[in-house]
Amino acid sequence: QVQLVESGGGLVQAGGSLRLSCAASGIISSINYMAWFRQAPGKQRELVATITTGGSTNYADSVKGRFTISRDNAKNTVFLQMNSLKPEDAAVYYCNLGRVGVRYWGQGTQVTVSS
Repeated sequence: QVQLVESGGGLVQAGGSLRLSCAASGIISSINYMAWFRQAPGKQRELVATITTGGSTNYADSVKGRFTISRDNAKNTVFLQMNSLKPEDAAVYYCNLGRVGVRYWGQGTQVTVSS
């Protein structure tokens, strides 16, 4: 089993920054990727960014140039640096980990952006 614990969410003004963290524990070998998703009220969960074990990254068009995903392999932690936040970035952000064909989810952390 894999456990994911997110932190770093909160309230920020538009234009501000937040840094989310997600620490993985448990059976954490053979990780394929780690990612961040988000879900706003009334909307489907959407992919924000992914990072592979090798460090390759991918971003949703809506966050390119503003968000940066990174990981500390030694600490099994993935980060999401969010800059120039917009009201439309407000959502619950979920950490996701893919390992040998199984996807694991964190409990989510709320990000609120005031205009």
